Amino acid sequence: MTKFVTIEKGHGPEGRIAVVRFDRGDGINALSPEALRQLTDAARSFEDDAETSVVVLTGGIKAFSAGFDLRDPEGRSRKTMDLGALRRHLKLGPRLTRAWQEMEQITIGAIEGFCVGGGVALAVALDFRVMASDAHLRVPEIGLGMNMSWQSVPRMLHLMGPARTKQAVILADQRISAAEAYEWRLVEQVADPGKAFDAAMELAAKVAAQPPLSVAMTKLTVNRLAHALDDLASHMDVDQFALTSLTEDHKEGVEAFLGRRKPRFRGR
Repeated sequence: MTKFVTIEKGHGPEGRIAVVRFDRGDGINALSPEALRQLTDAARSFEDDAETSVVVLTGGIKAFSAGFDLRDPEGRSRKTMDLGALRRHLKLGPRLTRAWQEMEQITIGAIEGFCVGGGVALAVALDFRVMASDAHLRVPEIGLGMNMSWQSVPRMLHLMGPARTKQAVILADQRISAAEAYEWRLVEQVADPGKAFDAAMELAAKVAAQPPLSVAMTKLTVNRLAHALDDLASHMDVDQFALTSLTEDHKEGVEAFLGRRKPRFRGR
């Protein structure tokens, strides 16, 4: 099995910073089901880690992530799954984002190149996001005839408010530049090209210098208040995704994407 995720511990003040690198080495960094599992396991590996108080998540030099891998054989097998099997498989994404959101450690994403779809879903599950000034975000799910899931909509709503969330999700072909992402409050800091990781590590060092227990408890309090109704608001995520994946528009969206042509949606 190919290893897509590496974990380095012991960085920064008192060795309290860890770095999780997700890099498939192909300049695209797509989220295959196996990549989702490895990233989930990485987050869970910090559950009993009292020595680490900050985790920096970084992708490749050219891409944070292109989102879910539409070409991955396991991912493509969804087309032949019955509804029960499909629902089980679709839980991989929400499981990933929940694992990262619920970590006691402060989490910081370093975004270079592009961050698309599932990459955005993962990024908004983190505490902070640092983005290179020449990078961009995009949420293409609706353009593929699907809905934005992985419980991302409430997280985006907390960051940006209703109108910007609708703009980011519904206008699926629109690239969101680093400057726009900062203005919209989707990211907290913009760094020079190639310097997102360095800037994230600087922020991590500031957090790591604070009392770890107080930091962890503060994060927990803020998250509990901010996300109190998220499960209620997005509990149908998986079923909406499963339902839209059975539509003709979804089939057309994916075929158009793979064929590099403009889709023609018919609302069915």
